[in-house]
Amino acid sequence: MQKADEVLKIVKEKKVDNIQLWFTDLLGFLKCVTITDSELEGALEHGKGFDGSSITGYAEAEESDILAKPDPATFQLLPWEPEEEPVGRMFCDILNPDRTPFPGDPRYVLKKVLKEAEELGFTYYIGPELEYFYFKSNKQPEILDAGGYFDVVPDDLANRLRKRTVKVLEEMGISVEASHHEVAPSQHEIDLRYQDALTMADYTMTYKMVVKEIAQQEGVYATFMPKPLFGVNGSGMHVHQSLFKSETNAFFDPEDKYHLSLMAKSFIAGQLKYAREICSIISQWVNSYKRLIPGYEAPVYVSWAQRNRTALVRVPMYRPGNEQATRAELRCPDPACNPYLTFAIMLAAGLEGIKNKYELAPPVEPNIYHMEPEEREHRGLTNLPVSLFEAIKETEKSLLVKKTLGEHIFPRFLHNKQKEWDNYRTKVTSHEIETYFSVL
Repeated sequence: MQKADEVLKIVKEKKVDNIQLWFTDLLGFLKCVTITDSELEGALEHGKGFDGSSITGYAEAEESDILAKPDPATFQLLPWEPEEEPVGRMFCDILNPDRTPFPGDPRYVLKKVLKEAEELGFTYYIGPELEYFYFKSNKQPEILDAGGYFDVVPDDLANRLRKRTVKVLEEMGISVEASHHEVAPSQHEIDLRYQDALTMADYTMTYKMVVKEIAQQEGVYATFMPKPLFGVNGSGMHVHQSLFKSETNAFFDPEDKYHLSLMAKSFIAGQLKYAREICSIISQWVNSYKRLIPGYEAPVYVSWAQRNRTALVRVPMYRPGNEQATRAELRCPDPACNPYLTFAIMLAAGLEGIKNKYELAPPVEPNIYHMEPEEREHRGLTNLPVSLFEAIKETEKSLLVKKTLGEHIFPRFLHNKQKEWDNYRTKVTSHEIETYFSVL
């Protein structure tokens, strides 16, 4: 893990003139301020001041002075920049002028929940699978290929894009486990090797930037929009999770029927209990709920299973009985979320289950989409919210979400989402014109 003096040494040796300081706004959009090498030492020690009132969800005009303090452990050179003009980047923690953590910083929210887990003896590991689409431009969703799951498409531009993307990620120290074509046409996936949640949140933001950058260099467009095409699968971010105590996987029990410890079962039960309340955080856009519909591999009903991919939480069985591979996969987040808030609220829900020793209901292995309503009711299956509006209403009354996000972020997030919903519901869409205009 690099320290400030090591970063200064690298910058001097590599003749890095420009360093980008990265952070996210409330919604997960990447923000950046660039400083020169002569400003770096001061920024590492004191932070770089900026106007927080211009960042979505951060501060009001009368309290706008805040600091971006670079985290030297995150320093990397950007491989797509010219070698003769190297550019570095670091993620930042956002601070108040008195150097206390700024409560509107999504990275700080995640750090708070991770500290709570640490006090219980846990390290929270994350392995997300981010799906995305390549299109010919950012004007219309015109596909590059008609391939499907794991297909090899001849003369495949997207395959070359994935290869370049993987190479850049590896050059930045981000380990990639696999990449492949996904189910929908022009849809792809690159899987990152699991890391602790804070590192992985930083990696997730980097991943999305790299995917888009490489696509742009080739004259095409990459999007993490959850549902850009009608009638095919949307893009999810299935998140594999586990809690470790030192080198021991706290989710594993070799004697259990499912190889799950009581702690793992309570963790999963916590996420199921709060699934509706946290949905607006992990699936935060109007468009997210076009993905969360039956028939397209996205989860709709609150349940868990092993092999059943229609369940909300899945315990993969690729290596049954293997301690290191035992994990819980939450399938409802999508890649357009803010990963800092998403990983924080996922962990908070799981820890709530552990602290209160929630009991886990039996798994639901049959395909839930094919069940009759009576059977779903008999099994006690509830569904995720069907719209952002419904999700907002669930979040509004959630004590868990309010506690996790804090008094600063919680009302601002809800206000922003309500505004998004109002903008959406009052707009006349092309579908309405096509369906109703000529007949009503």
